[in-house]
Amino acid sequence: MLKKNHEDILVSIITPVYNCEQLLPETIECVINQSYKNWEMLLVDDCSTDNSASIVKKYAKNDSRIKYIKLKENSGAAIARNTALSKSKGRFIAYLDSDDLWKKEKLEKQVKFMLDNNYAFTCTDYEKIDEQGKSLNKIIRIPKKVNYNLYLRNTIIQTVGVMVDSSITGKELLVMPNIRRRQDAATWCQILKAGYDCYELPENLSYYRVVTNSLSSNKFKAVKGTWSLYRDIEKLPLLKSCYCFVGYAFNAVKKRIYIRK
Repeated sequence: MLKKNHEDILVSIITPVYNCEQLLPETIECVINQSYKNWEMLLVDDCSTDNSASIVKKYAKNDSRIKYIKLKENSGAAIARNTALSKSKGRFIAYLDSDDLWKKEKLEKQVKFMLDNNYAFTCTDYEKIDEQGKSLNKIIRIPKKVNYNLYLRNTIIQTVGVMVDSSITGKELLVMPNIRRRQDAATWCQILKAGYDCYELPENLSYYRVVTNSLSSNKFKAVKGTWSLYRDIEKLPLLKSCYCFVGYAFNAVKKRIYIRK
């Protein structure tokens, strides 16, 4: 359990929203049901054309911790997350996409883990689920400590499990580059390059939903985005890019091997 004074620390949860009316209520509910109660959830509507906006507004009306923010034009996940970051008030920053989920102890255990160890950057282990919320029998275990060079070869840090102590890193390191793909990976690179290793919270506390035809599920675009991360964002030499890409490809295949029961 957290010490009483630790419960006074505000956690800001960043959630970009775009046409996710079917899955969004479950995502918001998993935050409301957290055992750790001192949070704010900033949901940034990237000009949804479905009922996502009305869903968020309904929850916000009943819970002042839930904030609805509307972008003026469709701008992508990076701008949505950066907008939420600029309006966030919390010391700890956590990320939850509109189709992903947390177990109810996620925030409580991660805040305690970071405070007890004075960690700036952590990620929980996480489980993959399908669109119906059924387990794909694949739990991803994060290495105990991930530094910059390790991450380049194994982009295993998953947004759904990340928490950052902005009182240590500063919020400027969390500003995502405005790119269509891999903006989260580029941000983790920023933090890692600044000397803040990512530490594993060795417990499965998060659920990453694999959605058919989503931006993240397109394998060719994922490969293209990772290569662009190496060459265009990180400016790696060609030889090092190839070396890192071999490691990335190997680990990407491992993450996608499911055990069917």
